[in-house]
Amino acid sequence: MADTTLISLDAMGGDHGPSVVVGGIKHYLAQWGGEGVRFQLHGDETAIRAEMARCNLTETECEIQHADKVVAMDEKPAQAMRRGKGSSMWNAIDAVKSGAAQAAVSAGNTGALMAISKLLLRMAAAGLERPAIVASWPTTRGYTAVLDVGANIGSDAKQLIEFAIMGEAFQAAVHGVLNPKVGLLNIGSEDVKGHEELREAHAILRSGSLPLNYFGFVEGNDIPKGTVDVIVTDGFTGNVALKTAEGTARFISTLLKEALTSGPMAKLGAVIAMPALKRMAGRIDPNTVNGGPLLGLNGIVVKSHGGASAQGFANAIRVAVDLSRSDYSAKVGANLARLSSVVEPSS
Repeated sequence: MADTTLISLDAMGGDHGPSVVVGGIKHYLAQWGGEGVRFQLHGDETAIRAEMARCNLTETECEIQHADKVVAMDEKPAQAMRRGKGSSMWNAIDAVKSGAAQAAVSAGNTGALMAISKLLLRMAAAGLERPAIVASWPTTRGYTAVLDVGANIGSDAKQLIEFAIMGEAFQAAVHGVLNPKVGLLNIGSEDVKGHEELREAHAILRSGSLPLNYFGFVEGNDIPKGTVDVIVTDGFTGNVALKTAEGTARFISTLLKEALTSGPMAKLGAVIAMPALKRMAGRIDPNTVNGGPLLGLNGIVVKSHGGASAQGFANAIRVAVDLSRSDYSAKVGANLARLSSVVEPSS
């Protein structure tokens, strides 16, 4: 079918392999339907078929591409590139390169996924060095896209602006935000704050030479408030912020459980408040916002948490489908081309 979106899945990646990947397909179909979507699963055919039977899925929804090799979760990127050809991860990405699939999803080794994706798909524009990982951050207003959260330790002004361009297009494509508001993460909102690269990126974005809805500098406490729709930072800072937020969410959940089980009256109150507590838990559960695309590639690759549940993997599939059906790639390409006339190449 000409209008079918084919999503290529690394069925062996992550902590749970085919059980979560195939289970994720079942959850996706139950929640969002399967019209115009098919799945190509790469990995051990016997294990995949067993999970398909358990989930009552057939070759109407899924096709299997057998792969003998698996990239280990602790495998170094250089080693994965040398021996990864023919693995479930490699083949899933190669399906995007060949044009057979519109997007790939893997819960496997992040470093290996980035290295293999860059090797096979290349970067979308000259000058882009590495993909950026974007996280969908729950806020009081919905979700904010934060990038980079771990792919690039340090970033110059041009790279930060590239992240802004890619994050803005992602937020529009996946979360449906019209004209997303973009901010640069800094230690203060004043123009004089921050290092030289930040201030340079700020000046260019504020000049209006790019068609972005630029807000200005934002601080760490602006992330959960949803002050802007896209927050741009380097991968070191973004990863520290992300891990801190995840740890804080787990800490609060632990304290809440202890408080609600501390005595008979507390337990009674917990029963009464259970619907509200479940809604809150759903908002802060990492599985709810699982699926971080590797932005900047010449193709769509989505990274799922290695320990994601089947529901979490379904959310990663949804991100891949939404991106592949949007104008994300064309929008990013046009703005990156425009950027080259705004920023002088670094010497």
